[in-house]
Amino acid sequence: MHIGKSYRLGEFLVWTRRNIYILFFLGLFPVVIHEVWGLKWLNVPWPVVGLLGTATAFTVGFKNAQTYSRATEGARLWTDILSLSRFWGTISIDFLNNPGQSKELIYRHLAWLTALRYYLREDRVWENNEKSHNKEYQQFFRIPERLRGMEAELKEFLPADELELVQRSGNKAGKILALQSKIIKSLMENAELIAPQYATMQQSMKDFFVLQGKCEQLKDSPYPRQHAVINHIFVWTFCFMLPFGIVHDFDLLNEVVDAPLRGYMAWTTIPFSMLISWMYISLEQVGESTENPFEGSANDVPISQMCQQLNIELREMLGEDNLPEALQPHHNIIL
Repeated sequence: MHIGKSYRLGEFLVWTRRNIYILFFLGLFPVVIHEVWGLKWLNVPWPVVGLLGTATAFTVGFKNAQTYSRATEGARLWTDILSLSRFWGTISIDFLNNPGQSKELIYRHLAWLTALRYYLREDRVWENNEKSHNKEYQQFFRIPERLRGMEAELKEFLPADELELVQRSGNKAGKILALQSKIIKSLMENAELIAPQYATMQQSMKDFFVLQGKCEQLKDSPYPRQHAVINHIFVWTFCFMLPFGIVHDFDLLNEVVDAPLRGYMAWTTIPFSMLISWMYISLEQVGESTENPFEGSANDVPISQMCQQLNIELREMLGEDNLPEALQPHHNIIL
């Protein structure tokens, strides 16, 4: 997530520059046909381009609205996880008169947060991190889950026997919650918890399972591919046809301008078609970069930072002094 005031225009131009190169040649081609080859009849009527541009604007706007909703949903889910985790830390200490047992419950919860965030950072075939413009931009920020393995992180929070069980599980985060529930049950059986406290803790377990499932659903359900494909086709079709639709109109400007521009106005089609097309292309690229809120892009929900924040807060509740450092942004981006 970008936490600065704004992306700089230079950053944005570099991020979209490959498309700008393509748009230059798309603008150049019809001008060469019109001015060099003399095929001035080969143009597209402006109403056709206008109708296509309107349809494209609707599809781009629809996609951006939907992908923004996905990003907002991801942020809302992790805000709920943040709040409920603080509540979990509080009741784990207040409900028990055993500091060692409280620490075990809190550390196991930190292990669950760790397993969940590593799962959400896994690659999916439909995600966009491997695209050249996104992969290049990753040099400006850090993805913590790429810098250290999950097993090394879990070792800090789980005993060896539980770690072995979790490592063998296909759903590591779910397995940790199952182990947590089992421990809570044993505390109830040993009379270390009374019935209302047990019910509250089990309700928290249910809430964590629900939130995990919603995060997994958002991670594993891509933005509908049919909408993504048709949006991509519409945008690039519009960018291809736009210069064919405006080159004749710019050529007519030769009648109202003086030297030295007279006779060359058709060539101004190139920068103006590039500018208009770049707006559409950039909106489409922004929507694409927002559709997967956990993939590890610069616009992701900062789940790593939120987990580290909980790691610090919950260990402070236990009275620990040797606390980890908070994650810091790099180039105003923090994940």
